Amino acid sequence: MKAMKIASILGGTIFVLYAILLLVQIWTTMIPWEEFMKLTVTAGVLIVVIFGVAMLYREYMEEKTMKHEKYID
Repeated sequence: MKAMKIASILGGTIFVLYAILLLVQIWTTMIPWEEFMKLTVTAGVLIVVIFGVAMLYREYMEEKTMKHEKYID
């Protein structure tokens, strides 16, 4: 489904960018650790929310399709 594909691309992009930031932060301390921890929590929350919304949307669309095709009432 399109929603999961979009969520996978967005979640994957956030994950890869965060991984790059993590490696840079470990080796160079580019930003203060307090701000880095805020970015860590933010990235985690965004990934969870993106996939959560995509799963809810997918379930809604599947149920709507099943109702339309008379599989459920």
